[in-house]
Amino acid sequence: MNNNSEAGKDPAVNNTISKELGQEVLEKYSQEENVRKTAGFYAKAISAVAFAMACFHIYTSGTGLLETMRQRPIHLLFVMTLAFLMYPTRKKDKGKPPLAFDIICLALSIVSIGYVILDYKNFLLRSGIANQTDIVIAIILSLLILEATRRCVAAQLSVISVIFLLYGYFGYLLPGIFTIKGGSIKRLVDHLFMIPEGIFGTCLGTSANYIVLFVIFGAFLEKSGLGALIQDIAIALTGRKAGGPAKVAVLSSALFGTVSGSAAANVVTTGTFTIPLMKRIGYEPEFAAAVEACASTGGQIVPPVMGTAAFLMADYIGMPYSKIMFAAILPCILYYFSIFVSVHIRAKKNGLRGLSKEECPDIKEALKKRGHLIIPFILVIYFICSGRSAVNAGFYGIVSTVVVAQLRKTTRMSLRDIAEAMSEGAKRSVAVAVACACVGFIIGIATLTGIGTVLGNYILILAQGNLLLTCILTMFLSIFLGMGLPCTGVYIVLATIAAPVLVKFGVPIIAAHLFCFYYGIMASITPPVAIAAYAGAGIAQCNPSKAGWISFRIAIPGLLIPFVFVFNSSILLVTGAGIPEIIHTFLTAAIGATMISIAFERFAKYRLRLWESAIIGLAGFSLVIPGIKTDLMGIAAMAIIFGRQYLRYLREKKKADIVSN
Repeated sequence: MNNNSEAGKDPAVNNTISKELGQEVLEKYSQEENVRKTAGFYAKAISAVAFAMACFHIYTSGTGLLETMRQRPIHLLFVMTLAFLMYPTRKKDKGKPPLAFDIICLALSIVSIGYVILDYKNFLLRSGIANQTDIVIAIILSLLILEATRRCVAAQLSVISVIFLLYGYFGYLLPGIFTIKGGSIKRLVDHLFMIPEGIFGTCLGTSANYIVLFVIFGAFLEKSGLGALIQDIAIALTGRKAGGPAKVAVLSSALFGTVSGSAAANVVTTGTFTIPLMKRIGYEPEFAAAVEACASTGGQIVPPVMGTAAFLMADYIGMPYSKIMFAAILPCILYYFSIFVSVHIRAKKNGLRGLSKEECPDIKEALKKRGHLIIPFILVIYFICSGRSAVNAGFYGIVSTVVVAQLRKTTRMSLRDIAEAMSEGAKRSVAVAVACACVGFIIGIATLTGIGTVLGNYILILAQGNLLLTCILTMFLSIFLGMGLPCTGVYIVLATIAAPVLVKFGVPIIAAHLFCFYYGIMASITPPVAIAAYAGAGIAQCNPSKAGWISFRIAIPGLLIPFVFVFNSSILLVTGAGIPEIIHTFLTAAIGATMISIAFERFAKYRLRLWESAIIGLAGFSLVIPGIKTDLMGIAAMAIIFGRQYLRYLREKKKADIVSN
């Protein structure tokens, strides 16, 4: 809402308790939010380092990136410094300044990464031929990255990385196809440390070149007031409709998610406002939490600024980010359409109203005060679509936000605001960057040993050469990995193991990787560990497990979308399909998603019987699956159920006419 809204007209004004609760929930369910609560010298030191990091990345993005083995180590030096200053060894130490162990880790980080930076030329000359000092430094840095990952990302990612590292060393002892050439520390150091394949590989490069810029860009947008504009527009467009607050949650979370990039953070940011409103008009607490969780999770598939793994994907498959962005448009629309339908049907089923006119802001007034903040987004889209690099897009996005924000008093940023946005953006990028460095171990060992191909072949064997079964196995693998890994880690593991298998079936490479990308993200709302749903439940004060299962149910139509573009990639827009095929695939998938939502709610015009719900659900699944035969089956099943609904409508109307006469 606008800052100058009257208290009586703004339901969020007196919502400070929920916001405090939201921050507690975020810290509970999002590891990257468990930062130190210190003030004074250490707080200033952290902000100073973060500001310097932002300055470095903005400067190099504007003047030209440094060489690979200079840009990435400098980026990692900033990241590791902040990781050990910001994140405590244990959660209970959050209120304490850095302890002796933290200082030791910090000092070792500076020494080990500084060694690479200062000895840059000699380091390059020795590429692939490590000396004894290189080996010692590599071991120290590897242990530090694993510890930093445990602190600010997930202990599970550290464990998986250690398993890969052990395989790289001891794999020669394993039997059969899992055996590898004799392992040695020097061999691992040569591959993982001396060349840009492991620690300083593609993942860290993506973080150093793109991700950090767009995270800083998001921080600038938030600081300038874009969040308030998004919320005002969402409420103005949907607030007065049936079940309005739930529709506000869907729309605002979609728009805000492309800025925040974190499902749990998005839940807390928008959920502290939308969840209490949903409860107030009659939605069950668990349903309110689930809607916010689903909407917030999908924010990472919203162009132009998608989740961090999208940038990794562009580098990983060697495709321009603009193609990734275009490919995600229609699947993103389908996902949010399916959630919107679910909340609409629930509202109609329970007779829920929307917000009053007094509670909804005027859209013209909102655009007048903050509408100019959309300009940076337009510029970013223009730069990406015109073939410029994502680095250029991120740089000009940041610069244009600062310039455009000065056009109105309500959004004007002072020098302090600019410095705080830079510092905040750098801090937010730490967890992602650490994850990228750690995932480098997994990718490096996979390229060194070929274990990715071996595991992929096992998936093929289990699926018995069936594409549908391969997709299902990949989906369950992503959900399993998502119990402990961030979406970036899930995507990289699946991209290494499962994506090549899908490509072997003739699936376009972009469809195969988007499949892995989507399910890496959707792990946030799939039980038994549905982090986004648990965060929403914390705000709604309801049963987390029940909220998790409801979020899964609401998202089922959306969870089927990756199957659509695997079996018919026309919906991705970049595979050369004709317009009629694209329209047909999109419309049948949208109708199918609607039917599935109707089946789960057991309501259309009137309440459905169980067998009617089953038929309409099967109709939905048939329509989602690309193919003329399945479409005809779905349409026939729809005709049966909606025919019965229409006949009931005629009977009810006839009775009403008799009564009125």
